[in-house]
Amino acid sequence: MADSTLWWLLAGAAVAAELVTGTFYLLMGAIGLAAGALAAHLGLGLPAQLVVAAAVGGGAVAACYFVRRRLPSAPPAAANRDVNLDVGETVVVERWQPDGTAQVRYRGANWTVSHLPGEIPVAGLHRVREVVGNRLVVEKA
Repeated sequence: MADSTLWWLLAGAAVAAELVTGTFYLLMGAIGLAAGALAAHLGLGLPAQLVVAAAVGGGAVAACYFVRRRLPSAPPAAANRDVNLDVGETVVVERWQPDGTAQVRYRGANWTVSHLPGEIPVAGLHRVREVVGNRLVVEKA
């Protein structure tokens, strides 16, 4: 079996593993393995193939790491509108109870709401900021 065939099989296995696990870094490793296969096609020796594969794969992983680190992190799932469609919706609080909670009618059911820490509870229109269990955490709209 040719060296390039072995490199392509390893690259394919890395892509398959990435599809199963969802680890994006495996895809970067597969790019390095493909670079090793291309080095084998160019007729480079095994040590040069290994260096090319390691340099390209390692460089791709490092680049991916630094790009992802610069991006702002996503909010937690409870406060992320992409995960929970209740975040950002509005509710009307008629009166707050002494314990800092209120009952509101939302989506055809009664919900318990609480205000953000540090805010003074005031009746009126509020925006859902986060969903914690079966409780809506709201802020003044």
